[in-house]
Amino acid sequence: MIDIDRLSEADLLDLNRRIVARLRMIQDMRAHSQMLNYRVGDRVGFNSNEGVAKFGILTKYNKKTVTILTEDGQHWNVAPGFIYAAPLAERDITPPSPSLKP
Repeated sequence: MIDIDRLSEADLLDLNRRIVARLRMIQDMRAHSQMLNYRVGDRVGFNSNEGVAKFGILTKYNKKTVTILTEDGQHWNVAPGFIYAAPLAERDITPPSPSLKP
């Protein structure tokens, strides 16, 4: 364990920089791991800042977010921790073909 009471100001500043860098790396790794749960072309959903459910297609991986093209044509950059797999839209479901009777 580090006794921070005995560290100089320079040592504390250095320790702070190292801690912040480590935390950023952990956040980046978590975001990357969450991104791997989805593929470009997947239908996903998320809640907007106003709490409105939005659905669309994942179109791009970014460094910390994914880009989603929503049903209304908007592009949203969303942290992967906020997205979820969405059911197919009704219009995307192909109706079953009629069965042929002998």
